Amino acid sequence: MALKQLSVRTQVAIIGGGPAGLLLSQLLHLSGVDNIILERRSRAHVEGRIRAGVLESRTAELLYRAQAGARMQHDALLHDGFNLCFGRDCLRVDVKTLAGTSLVVYGQTEITRDLYELRLAEGGQIVFESEDVALHDITDKPRVTYRLDGAQREISCDFVAGCDGFHGISRASIPAAALKTYERSLPYGWLGVLSETPPVDDELIYSRSARGFALCSMRSRSLSRYYVQCPLSDSIADWTDARFWDELRQRLPDSAASRLISGPSLEKSIAPLRSFVCEPMRFGRLFLAGDAAHIVPPTGAKGLNLAAADAGELAEALVVYYREHDDSGLENYSTRSLRGAWAAVRFSWWMTMLTHPMGDEFSDQLQRAEFEMLRRSLAAAELLARNYCGMGNL
Repeated sequence: MALKQLSVRTQVAIIGGGPAGLLLSQLLHLSGVDNIILERRSRAHVEGRIRAGVLESRTAELLYRAQAGARMQHDALLHDGFNLCFGRDCLRVDVKTLAGTSLVVYGQTEITRDLYELRLAEGGQIVFESEDVALHDITDKPRVTYRLDGAQREISCDFVAGCDGFHGISRASIPAAALKTYERSLPYGWLGVLSETPPVDDELIYSRSARGFALCSMRSRSLSRYYVQCPLSDSIADWTDARFWDELRQRLPDSAASRLISGPSLEKSIAPLRSFVCEPMRFGRLFLAGDAAHIVPPTGAKGLNLAAADAGELAEALVVYYREHDDSGLENYSTRSLRGAWAAVRFSWWMTMLTHPMGDEFSDQLQRAEFEMLRRSLAAAELLARNYCGMGNL
């Protein structure tokens, strides 16, 4: 909804209407904390983003706590494991047995849609297509200005939650001297294709072949999401559907390749593989959450789960502040969230190094030795399962 007043007040101004901002907004609303979301894109654009789809059980539990789990409970797929392949050799990692929990397959697009419908049905204040957003006085009495329909508007608030992604205004509003950033990038990315075809397997397949990495994932029983490693210099135009399906088939074990059903791509994109963390995740009364503070390679399926964890942590800290006048949760937010972020960065980087050819024989042999250790060692497999389920830092 568009705010009619040129100047309004709220308790928490949330910058960014993606999953982190929406989940934070809903959790705050359920606890009686007033908030407003500013989103620079249209609702259709945000809902149309094709992103992650593998949820840790604690992320699913957080969505249920936010009363946003009805459709997920009906439509999601439960996975008790995943497949890790090295050439023709495959290992099924039984996460249910090894870590005591399952994974939930439910697309970020669906989560975003569910949260939008919920927030708007409950009168949530969401300003779409807000332009020229700027943060002011974030160390004392925060204000957020923006332009809508040609008019300059302002929100005064107690706190600002920066949930607007890596390129958003929130982190950019913090003085560079107050932040320390860490970043590492790889010279290749993932070419992803979404197709209305049945998944090649009941569970995910991570496949490391001499030709490159491939991942077989899904969003439902009739909607598949596939990826192949490619150079960052490639463009979408370089990859026809026919070329993609042929390359994917060659990177899979024969048993999976023979079951692969191809079809027209509904969406196609290339995502770079990189890690990024900024510290701290708080400056004054501004708190960062999700991609505004950290990015991980998608190999470990951690990005959306980290964003949800941030939203849960920040919501809890804000609710305690308003209910009990206790700011200890806010003081500790950055430390707690960064502990989880670095655990996810470590695991995602390890998974990437395990499954992506590095281009030299020494790395090939190390990867083979790591894979064989996972096959032989119950302790190693259990550690992998616990990290994959988000329990690596617990």
